[in-house]
Amino acid sequence: MLIGYARVSTQDQDTTAQIEALKSAGCELIFQDKASGGRWDRPELLRLLEQLRKGDVLVIWKLDRLSRSLKDVLILMEKVEKAEAGFLSLTESIDTISPAGRMMIQMVSIFAEFERAMLRERTKNGLDAARQQGRLGGRRPKLNEHQQQEIIRLVRNGHKTPADAARLFDVHPSTVSRLLKSISPTMQDIGYK
Repeated sequence: MLIGYARVSTQDQDTTAQIEALKSAGCELIFQDKASGGRWDRPELLRLLEQLRKGDVLVIWKLDRLSRSLKDVLILMEKVEKAEAGFLSLTESIDTISPAGRMMIQMVSIFAEFERAMLRERTKNGLDAARQQGRLGGRRPKLNEHQQQEIIRLVRNGHKTPADAARLFDVHPSTVSRLLKSISPTMQDIGYK
């Protein structure tokens, strides 16, 4: 039996293209996960591995959908081999039923891991360069400087509770709490009502 596996990293992403490719390849059963490829706690992948039987073929759209590290791919390939099943990656045309296919998966995994390492290095270098230029990453503040000062003034003078100030400026109470804590540790002790 051909058994497909599709994975995306976040809830915002969609597995539709992968599933269509797996169906076109003849997969009778398809498992899907929405989790990082660097994590082992992917329930559908674990279910799939438990279900693999002799003669089955695990089919994926692309190698990085299975895992992001060479070590993990090799561990997964051992599990597939132990079940006396095969493996097929549609994009890379890797088929572990043959010795050449087994060699190819190891080579492709090495290049995929190298590519990810280069991407991490480029990202780190870009962030370092941005910091040196005075730019910081992350979200823009919810409150501008004037709004922050107004919240501080309202809470200090007792005109508003932190919870009321959060509602007034349409922000989460934790945003106001962090603001108050940043100016004085005693300000965070003001109760939310």
